[in-house]
Amino acid sequence: MRQLKKAYLEITNVCNLSCDFCPKNRRRAGFLSLEGFRVLAGRLRPHTAYLYLHLMGEPLLHPQLAEILEIGADLDFRVMITTNGTLLPEQGGLLCASPAVEKVSVSLHSFEGNEGDGLDRYLEQCIRFAKRAGEQGKKCALRLWNLDGADIKGDNCLNGRILAALEKAFPGPWREGRQGTTLASNVFLEWGKRFRWPDLSAPEQGEQSFCYGLRDQVGVLWDGTVVPCCLDHEGDIPLGNLYTQTLEEILDSPRAQAIYDGFSRRRAQEELCRRCGFARRFQ
Repeated sequence: MRQLKKAYLEITNVCNLSCDFCPKNRRRAGFLSLEGFRVLAGRLRPHTAYLYLHLMGEPLLHPQLAEILEIGADLDFRVMITTNGTLLPEQGGLLCASPAVEKVSVSLHSFEGNEGDGLDRYLEQCIRFAKRAGEQGKKCALRLWNLDGADIKGDNCLNGRILAALEKAFPGPWREGRQGTTLASNVFLEWGKRFRWPDLSAPEQGEQSFCYGLRDQVGVLWDGTVVPCCLDHEGDIPLGNLYTQTLEEILDSPRAQAIYDGFSRRRAQEELCRRCGFARRFQ
């Protein structure tokens, strides 16, 4: 039985924001049903204990999130949530109370991507949640993945104000680590460079590449389509469907094996992978 570090299970591809850094998706919009979640999560569980409830979309929008988390707890998953933070006042209590939720990542950079007003109010609700989550033993990562990359100018003009608010809320001392900065117990600040999402319309970046897709992770879209990684937002590399096949069958398919073997030789087999900016980080 192939073991993975994590699996991404998209419970919806619908979002309440339209960030300029997000590639969006042209797939049919939808929400994973409770029964669908039970089936797909159950088929992922033998392969990993870590379940990320996103690929595209805002997971806190799901109207049956509480029931989904209950099923996740029944399956003994360690659930990770990534959110834009706008719905934390409504759903934060649920996330803190759920025994399944281990970590919540809040993409603070989504605020700049929407050019909205009310930054202070937005930060206040995110900080309030982070403190509450940390006190209740949940990990909370506050993300600023908007730094300038090699060929991308990040839209990060509000980072100074965001940092000032964090310094006031978490007076420190802060502790720098390999993967981020610890602001308080269980509360972290994670920096990251903005990257280009893979897209078939993007220019090729060469065949030489490496990726952890199918090596330590797999993605499942809300309709059951299995994709190699969490960045295949359109399902451009469909490897099979978890409703009708086992994950082992899908991972053993010729296309999946070609992708895996190709990256073992530091070669991108798929056209989409040759257009992925994130994979450049592993070269």
